[in-house]
Amino acid sequence: MDITELILHDHHEQRRMFAYLEDIDHSNTQALGAVWKRLGILLEVHAEAEEQLFYPHLLKIGTGAGGAESVASEVKDVIKDHNDIRDAVNEAATEVVDSDGWWKAVLAAIKANSDHMAEEEREDLTDFRRHASWQLRHDIAVAFATFEADHAGGIDAKDKDPELYIEQNS
Repeated sequence: MDITELILHDHHEQRRMFAYLEDIDHSNTQALGAVWKRLGILLEVHAEAEEQLFYPHLLKIGTGAGGAESVASEVKDVIKDHNDIRDAVNEAATEVVDSDGWWKAVLAAIKANSDHMAEEEREDLTDFRRHASWQLRHDIAVAFATFEADHAGGIDAKDKDPELYIEQNS
């Protein structure tokens, strides 16, 4: 197991689930709501697992990659992105499925998540692959998979202060 591959697998699943939403007939609000609920859980659990298990290690061994100024700037952007995704997921939860407000929140999640995944794949995962041992990559992957399985029903996701996160995890 390799944490960078596990994160890429999750990204593929997220992209697939967003595509499902776009393919479901809008009159089928039960299906839209069910797929969105599962996707929201995936997004929130994935972000929390990254913040608890992956990014503290990247802050310690990374140097910045893919155009990032530094590892701290990479991670600061990640926390901001995760907050934007959480905010969109929370906003969608306050709206009626298939309403204009719901789709606005879903589209905000799509945009925030797409931007985040592109940066993470270009910068963070590259940085980690360059500096982490195979054993560390494996150990984090096992912990990450365990965290996701243990929280398959969801978590109480909360925004984090990017500066404080970096301070506490560097």
